[in-house]
Amino acid sequence: MIPIIGQIAIDDSRIVENFIRASGPGGQNVNKVASAVQLRLALADVTGLTPEIERRLARFAGRRLTEDGVLVITARRFRTQERNRQDAFERLVALLRRAAVPPAPRRPTRPTAASNARRLEQKSRRAALKQQRRSAGDDSGNG
Repeated sequence: MIPIIGQIAIDDSRIVENFIRASGPGGQNVNKVASAVQLRLALADVTGLTPEIERRLARFAGRRLTEDGVLVITARRFRTQERNRQDAFERLVALLRRAAVPPAPRRPTRPTAASNARRLEQKSRRAALKQQRRSAGDDSGNG
């Protein structure tokens, strides 16, 4: 079991690993060695997930979450299978931890008295400028 946060844990035997060929650097081995890794984890296999955490996880995962509820993480950043495997596990755990932490509630704030005064001052300056233009335009004889 891989502990995530609190009661949330992953049974590591439920994570399916597939090694695939990676694009990018690799030298002579680039077309011979499957160095990229693709991890698949069904969310049903994660213990301790609440519906609220699942919703956040679906939002954070985006296209990495299939319609069947399987999370797919692909890592191809490094040249070796082991580094890519480690990277994929770290990203999986980081994604689950991020989803497990509830967002801080937004507390509406009020504008300060000084910012309100600045806004009103700018508004009256703009109004005065437009007033000047209007009175200057009235003498032009249009109309």
